Amino acid sequence: MTADASWDRGTAGGGVTVPVDPDVLREEVQRKYREVAREPDGEHHFHTGRPLARRLGYPDEWVDPLPDRTVESFAGIANPFSLRGLQPGERVVDVGAGAGFDSVVAAGQVGADGWVVGVDMTADMRDKARDIVGWLGLGNVEFREGLAESLPVPDGWADVVIANGVFNLCPDKRAVFEEAHRVLAPGGWLQFGDIANGVEVPEEAVAEIDLWTG
Repeated sequence: MTADASWDRGTAGGGVTVPVDPDVLREEVQRKYREVAREPDGEHHFHTGRPLARRLGYPDEWVDPLPDRTVESFAGIANPFSLRGLQPGERVVDVGAGAGFDSVVAAGQVGADGWVVGVDMTADMRDKARDIVGWLGLGNVEFREGLAESLPVPDGWADVVIANGVFNLCPDKRAVFEEAHRVLAPGGWLQFGDIANGVEVPEEAVAEIDLWTG
């Protein structure tokens, strides 16, 4: 699936042009992550589950006690908690929470006095995440439908925003960072792991949807 490189596009929050049709990209991203939610052991072009969490440096004492269903659809690219451990009582927004693995980890760190809001656009992931936290009996986590570019969170609510391999899938990076800044309280923390290119990408490649999702 490709998007016409000449597509005329504008985005909210500054009139920045983006290289692909956001709706087409989101549909393709949702399709892929719907598969991860439904068939975590299927053939995917990225790693998933416990082996991935171990590879990315999540401590065994965090991951081993969790039931398989909590970890199996994890598809991050880094460990945002390696940048800084969360503190008891903090309020956290997990952008692109998926099936909730990082949200569960965050909930354990912030404790009963803290709160975690996971935001994801894929219904299958949100449904699975809600089932998981319900089964685990976690009362300090909730999941909301939304986009990284338009978070369903009030201004200045969060002490911490985390994300894991999400910003790279969003064509309007400025909008994503502006939203993270909007929902953070003064002095708040943005902790994310992501993928970045070290060289300029040709325009025809930037407009190729499969390269974004692949």
